[in-house]
Amino acid sequence: MRIIPVEQFSLDREVEYGTTEQNETVKEIVHAVRTEGDKALLAYTERHDGVKLTAETLRVTQEEIEAAYERVEDDFLAAIRQAAVNIRLFHEKQKRNSWMDLQPDGTTLGQIIRPLQRVGVYVPGGKAAYPSSVLMNVIPAQVAGVPEIVMVTPPASGGKAGIDPYILVAAAEAGVKEMYRVGGAQAIAALAYGTSSIPPVDKICGPGNIYVALAKRAVFGAVDIDSIAGPSEIVVLADETAEPSYVAADLLSQAEHDEMASAILVTPSRVLAEAVAAEVERQLVQLPREAIARQSIDSYGAILLSESLDEGVRVVNRLAPEHLEIMTRDPYEWLGKIENAGAIFLGNYSSEPVGDYFAGPNHILPTNGTARFSSPVNVDDFVKKSSLIHYSKEALFRDGGHIMTLARHEGLEGHARAIEVRLNNSNEISGEKG
Repeated sequence: MRIIPVEQFSLDREVEYGTTEQNETVKEIVHAVRTEGDKALLAYTERHDGVKLTAETLRVTQEEIEAAYERVEDDFLAAIRQAAVNIRLFHEKQKRNSWMDLQPDGTTLGQIIRPLQRVGVYVPGGKAAYPSSVLMNVIPAQVAGVPEIVMVTPPASGGKAGIDPYILVAAAEAGVKEMYRVGGAQAIAALAYGTSSIPPVDKICGPGNIYVALAKRAVFGAVDIDSIAGPSEIVVLADETAEPSYVAADLLSQAEHDEMASAILVTPSRVLAEAVAAEVERQLVQLPREAIARQSIDSYGAILLSESLDEGVRVVNRLAPEHLEIMTRDPYEWLGKIENAGAIFLGNYSSEPVGDYFAGPNHILPTNGTARFSSPVNVDDFVKKSSLIHYSKEALFRDGGHIMTLARHEGLEGHARAIEVRLNNSNEISGEKG
């Protein structure tokens, strides 16, 4: 793993969202599903997944879900259930209530918070099948009060229409009642625009490959989406007290995600830097996903030598990483200086996988520097807010002149006259108080 001074490392990382060919393919698929519905949805599923389905076999049956429970281990079931409890408890603390402010003059101002009606959760299949992500998408939506949550996930390739049993069990444990065996850009289009078999949703969330990401971008506006996620990232800020084997293991925990994942150590200690570099190599050759992790480390990994921890913090804030671990003598000393990070892990025993799977905070985090302005998936992502305004006669007569002044300043005479007509008519309106 390369060791370089901070000033020699580019802190800007550009991620291109697909080739021209990929974008054109997605545009074609989305248009076809939007205009042809189930016909196109089934055709693309057969073409890309090698599975021939009908409108009647798109939906996962209760019998399949029950059969999935017979195929998963007891320890998996126990782990997923406890993780679900932890995630639910954490997100319950994020809930906010509607409010109203009743003022002495009879004016009422407020905010009404309502859940979205229907949310679609995309769950990847194949080598990227992550049951934990099912919980992280579904549970915040449930806590928000979303009444309809639908899951889509691609069927097994090779002519079989089965779904990963661990995905089905995780979805069932999270409370999903409606599941469909369809994936790719065609699934995103179906969720956005609806077909005869799959009613449309208000928001789409969940990770996927480049075609899924491009499709989410293409349908944004017709529906809301969570984000266009980039490759996974971890930054470890450490001093000479950090344990090299822990640091190396945590860097590799992200590098094994995919070849474009980024794993970076920032430290003022050359001794630690050299020890971690050696430890990364030692552990790397023992990883089952060595080829993926090695390409990630070689292409996007680095150990950055800073002049001090203060400079290291400035580097962290510039990188705005998805995951940040602080392994220093007193990690809380530095916590208040961190401005940009998706999730922050403090101390030797707060390894990133603790957050990925079990602790409770959401593991769907801003990537590619977007932690500068965005947040982990949370309950607020699944609600909408309406402003409430009830102005009394007294308040309008008091403030009307100011409102007309601002309207006329902007050249909107109609706005001003909508106020003026009321000020010129002092008669009491029937049924109106004050």
